[in-house]
Amino acid sequence: RWLPALRRRCEVAGKRLSGTGLAAEGRVLRAVLYAYHSRLLRHRSYLALQQVEQCLKRLWKMNLVGCIETLAELIPKKNTSQAHAECLVPSQPVLETVALKVLGGCKLVLRLLDCCCKAFLLSVQHLCSEEFILMNTVASGLLSRLWFVIQYRCVLQSLTSLYGTLSTSLHLVSETQQMPYIKGFTFPSDISNFLGVNVSSEVKKQKARMLTTKKPTHWLKKLFPTMPETVAEVGKKRNVATCVSAVKNCSIPQPADIGEPVL
Repeated sequence: RWLPALRRRCEVAGKRLSGTGLAAEGRVLRAVLYAYHSRLLRHRSYLALQQVEQCLKRLWKMNLVGCIETLAELIPKKNTSQAHAECLVPSQPVLETVALKVLGGCKLVLRLLDCCCKAFLLSVQHLCSEEFILMNTVASGLLSRLWFVIQYRCVLQSLTSLYGTLSTSLHLVSETQQMPYIKGFTFPSDISNFLGVNVSSEVKKQKARMLTTKKPTHWLKKLFPTMPETVAEVGKKRNVATCVSAVKNCSIPQPADIGEPVL
């Protein structure tokens, strides 16, 4: 009875980990780090971005998706209706290996969320100080999207649910045939004790910190000044000729070309 549930948990976790969102944000993050490597090598927000990229790299290198897909292939797809029917099930070494990787993956995803939150707060802090505006603007948007992709697709929640089913399966298989593979480590029955934090409360705490951060709007007003009141009043009237004349008469300062030498 637990085999269909285990296969279903494996499929859900595999799809959420192998989504296009995480891979796309990872490529953008590597491109940003490469573009600003020579200029911001010792900058705090740049170092925080490097920690985020390191967590993503370790998550991909551990091949968690491939391990979960291999386990799903070993589970028989046909459900037996007989009470005493025999079927092939994954062995204890296979279940222990996948359970250990899922534990490590949960730790890495939790660390990734924490690094994203800290790097986002640093980027916003440097934006308020008007330091490296372009880089920190890109970084804050990238980090918020990455954090949202992990939270929206419930990556951490799917891994914790998978471990709960894996723990039950491992207990039943070990009772049937003792084949311990990983020695010197006791698999926890509750993953919250192993992680040390409550997953839902920790995510809500990080979300509250990111939403209550001081928004750097004062320098945006300098870059994009508000429209004059006369132009706004003209815009309300649906007269195309008046609007065009107002736009022509509006004096917009032309930015200096940064490619020309300034004497």
